[in-house]
Amino acid sequence: MAAGGVADSRPVDDRTTANEHVNGGYMATLKRSDDLGQEMEESEEMENLKTQQKLETPEDVSFEACVSSLSLHPQKDIFAAGDLDGDLFVYSYSCFDRGNRELWSSGHHQKACRDLSFSPSGTELFSVSKDKAILLFDVELGRLVQVVKKAHDTPIYSLLVMSEHLVATGDDSGTVRLWDFRQGSYVMSLQEQDDYISCMAADNHNRILLATSGDGTLCSFNIRRRRFDVLSEPQDSDLTSVVIMKEGHKVVCGSTEGRLHIFNWDGFGVPSDHLRTNGPTVDCLASVSTQLLCAGAMDGIIRAVSILPNRVIGALGQHLHHPVECLAVSHDSHLLASAGHDQRIKFWSTAKLRQEKVSNRGKTQRRRAQGLRALSSKAGTENDFFSELDSEPIPVEKLDGDHETADEEEDSESDSDT
Repeated sequence: MAAGGVADSRPVDDRTTANEHVNGGYMATLKRSDDLGQEMEESEEMENLKTQQKLETPEDVSFEACVSSLSLHPQKDIFAAGDLDGDLFVYSYSCFDRGNRELWSSGHHQKACRDLSFSPSGTELFSVSKDKAILLFDVELGRLVQVVKKAHDTPIYSLLVMSEHLVATGDDSGTVRLWDFRQGSYVMSLQEQDDYISCMAADNHNRILLATSGDGTLCSFNIRRRRFDVLSEPQDSDLTSVVIMKEGHKVVCGSTEGRLHIFNWDGFGVPSDHLRTNGPTVDCLASVSTQLLCAGAMDGIIRAVSILPNRVIGALGQHLHHPVECLAVSHDSHLLASAGHDQRIKFWSTAKLRQEKVSNRGKTQRRRAQGLRALSSKAGTENDFFSELDSEPIPVEKLDGDHETADEEEDSESDSDT
């Protein structure tokens, strides 16, 4: 019936078409309204970005517990952190004011999260804990995908993710296990070292796995043949960390006595060189380039070091009087992130460090000033180094140009490539 009780004499098809025109026009109006609203939101976001202050580095991120593990995404401005309470956090970071944002978190670990790492594609996140478990997360969804309970007989200490499915873990007793997550089980389990596995590294082709231990040794494993290869002579203190440098020709290990032990590739039995960092310890290492690395220490200083020539260049940053727990480099190598016992993650620009030209001067050169040269603008500010008036900060000197910061006669026993 038409309005007023008069029958609509139009065919049903015509009436349907007319209704579709009306409804279609209404839906089109809604769509235009939605599009306009979205455009306005995007415009507001762009205006906010324009008004926000651009910083040299992202702002610090504070946590309720001490951060014990840290990993930066291989492709995006995202980091993951695990703390001593077993909680895991994933953040996006930005150099804009108030640009850091928590994406998701997890409390699945029952004890401290000791290590974590993104997969090479960045789609997955692996974590290990003192509770002996390995967890696998979907990064985009923030969802727990797989759990390996009781992955080791003793608490897991370290983790290395080599591919989307190949993962190595090391525990407190010195056992190293190689996992193939396509099979859901380990394919190698060897115990060649007598103390905790502090850190692991592998070559670009995933042929050789290296593991440092609290017993002072460096051990190499043949990944493809699933067997033990070489065990180094024990050093005088715990080996805490390992990185591969000089395009795979050198292996550098940190130690609790503050020295770097440098091995030749395929010569893992005995170090070819040693380098004093003048710090009390070397607790963690991160390579910024094939020649430059950063070392975190118990005194809170992040020292920048050159390998061949072997030199301590200066200080990139500091967690004032708080030990540095872990270091990680961003996907573009422009930033170094550090976690300290001050329960903060800090970011440091590597721009000045990457521009450094380290000279191979004679060893008779003596340092011209005490302290370490600041290698970032934040490293030399009052906020980072001199904010605590009741304490004595580590001396950091602002100098330009080429400047030797360590006694070269004592720094390295050899600068040779042999």
